[in-house]
Amino acid sequence: MPSYNTKQLQEIDGQHHLHPFTNHKDLMEKGSRIITKADGVYLWDSDGNKIIDGMAGLWCINVGYGRRELADTAHRQMLKLPYYNNFFQTTHPPAIELSKALVDISPPQFNHVFFTNSGSEANDTVVRIVRHYWALEGKPEKTVIISRENAYHGSTVAGSSLGGMKWMHDQGGILTDIEHIAQPYWYRNGGELTPEDFGLKTAQALETRIKEVGENRVAAFIGEPVQGAGGVIIPPFTYWPEIQKICEKYGILLIADEVICGFGRLGEWFGSEYFGINADLMPIAKGMSSGYLPIGGLMVGDRVANTVINKGSDFNHGFTYSGHPAACVVALENIRILKEDNIIERVKNKTSPYLQQRWSGLGDHPLVGEVRGIGMVGALELVKNKETREPFPKDQNVGMICRDFCFNNGLIMRAVGDTMIISPSLIMSNDEIDELVEKARLCLNLTAKEIGIS
Repeated sequence: MPSYNTKQLQEIDGQHHLHPFTNHKDLMEKGSRIITKADGVYLWDSDGNKIIDGMAGLWCINVGYGRRELADTAHRQMLKLPYYNNFFQTTHPPAIELSKALVDISPPQFNHVFFTNSGSEANDTVVRIVRHYWALEGKPEKTVIISRENAYHGSTVAGSSLGGMKWMHDQGGILTDIEHIAQPYWYRNGGELTPEDFGLKTAQALETRIKEVGENRVAAFIGEPVQGAGGVIIPPFTYWPEIQKICEKYGILLIADEVICGFGRLGEWFGSEYFGINADLMPIAKGMSSGYLPIGGLMVGDRVANTVINKGSDFNHGFTYSGHPAACVVALENIRILKEDNIIERVKNKTSPYLQQRWSGLGDHPLVGEVRGIGMVGALELVKNKETREPFPKDQNVGMICRDFCFNNGLIMRAVGDTMIISPSLIMSNDEIDELVEKARLCLNLTAKEIGIS
């Protein structure tokens, strides 16, 4: 392994590099952790420390690091056709072939895809195409999109507007005609209700908001099958059927944001299949290329596509790198690997049941109020009092204390407030799952000791 001067790299980084979602004053004081190598489910930093990656990068390295097939595929395409655009009635074979491959693995109502470079751009496209659709249908007043509190749909202005994180809204404002309703967060908000009753009640908030805004103005509802960046919020199984029923009753579009849940994370190709969601639009990204090259897209259902194609003129929207040829062939190869290696089937029948069994065992820890998990995602809700669900004071920053112990003990586990979350690569073995859980317990123990809980 090449040697790196960590201090010198940190100094240059601090002087010139503005990081996403970062307090740069704190970063200058602490210095960045510099990742230099990856293989399988492991990372190495510039000091040679080996780290098990419990987050698969940012929910995206589904087939693991170091897949030579993906690198070779990109190399061959770059030598043949490194770039061409999809504007002006022009395209190229990789975009065409990937379009067909995505249709083949998607729910049957999806026969078209609009390519983007990320999930954020896919959700920008959602806003544009939803409002364009209703204008073409002769109802331009239908512009309101209803989302959920604590949802995450990207960090562009449109994506953060759809999202329900107020601390993002406070920086730069948000789009108009975006509404937010309560999230299906039973542990924190369910009170005395059963999960089933809470799921119904929370879903019915959609109908209440439609009536408040005016049925004639509401265009769509958007939700992640499982809220990822919000803290792995898994809805009760009564939730999505009721949402579906309300959308159908009022004729509004239903958007399932599959940026995190797509491409096998829940043991199905898409989270919509897991929860039985019949969506009109489906943003995708992350696991689409397993993060090897930036690519995303919006799967467009027949209801919307038929109107846009048959009633519209130009759809004035797109990106220079929409359907980039190298990114497309990597996504194609990634889909082939997922299929031929039976990765999604293995997640469903072997890997995720084992992960959830081991993960649930952390529920006996004195810091853990609730263990949540589904497929290859999991969360630990850290609380001051397990019996009453009383949270820690925000200024105690218990989640960040735990995250720092993870950082220093060879584990990537993310803190969302005081919820610790994981989303490991789909290829993680049982032995590697054991290692992840054992290191998570160690870091919980260190956190408890640090804050004086035994």
